[in-house]
Amino acid sequence: MPAPSTEPGGVRPASAAGLYYPKDADGLRCALRTLLDGGDNTAASARLPKALIVPHAGYAYSGTVAASAFRTLDRVAAASIRHVVLLGPSHRVKIRGLALPSYDHFSTPFGQVRVNYQGRRRLRELGLAGIADAPHALEHSLEVQVPFLQSVLTDFDLLPIAVGLAPPEQVGRALEAVWGGPETLIVVSSDLSHHHTRIEARALDQQTARCIVERHSDLSESQACGADSINGLLEVARHRDLEVRLLDRRTSGDTAGDSQRVVGYGSFALYARD
Repeated sequence: MPAPSTEPGGVRPASAAGLYYPKDADGLRCALRTLLDGGDNTAASARLPKALIVPHAGYAYSGTVAASAFRTLDRVAAASIRHVVLLGPSHRVKIRGLALPSYDHFSTPFGQVRVNYQGRRRLRELGLAGIADAPHALEHSLEVQVPFLQSVLTDFDLLPIAVGLAPPEQVGRALEAVWGGPETLIVVSSDLSHHHTRIEARALDQQTARCIVERHSDLSESQACGADSINGLLEVARHRDLEVRLLDRRTSGDTAGDSQRVVGYGSFALYARD
């Protein structure tokens, strides 16, 4: 895992604004309002989900699918959520294990979200994650989820974790260490298959979605770019007997791209059973 390299402090600036989502607050607010209000609420539950699996492409491509997950966070009930643990793959910097940022805040056009210092310290003390800013500097998989969270939650802090090559057991132990109660939400950021035709991707992603709903923890990177994070979450889901629901599944060929070389997207919610 990355060795501690810097002391906490500073702000992680938005790097995906203007690329994956609108860079100005008004444009971003309008885009998110359209996405969050544009779908049906039949997937919503009287219970808040404990965890979400959400895609992370540009909002034009995967925003509709991502919104189906964040829509499960009823605005009244979601006021109880105070901590968000956010995991996503490290696309640009190859790492082993889990990397936490040294920053005190993450910034988006909506403002700053404070980093959960206690959670960061706990993972470091347990030897489950290290401090490394490089994996976070340009990582969109984490950043694109933050404006959604700012739109549906009220007052929360963030524990952003960049996940490299890591076995499910390690990710699962880290999640258990910061699992908390109903005040803590787990969000795993991941797309599904990459660069197949739309017909091929639909078949592949259908199989992957079935594996996720059945809580298999042996997904490969060819099935999901955030497979290591998903596998760790599903290890915990089996242990805690969480129910996994598929909320939406599409490809970029269904939203804003061509049909010959697509990326698959899926949103899932994990619930504690009654």
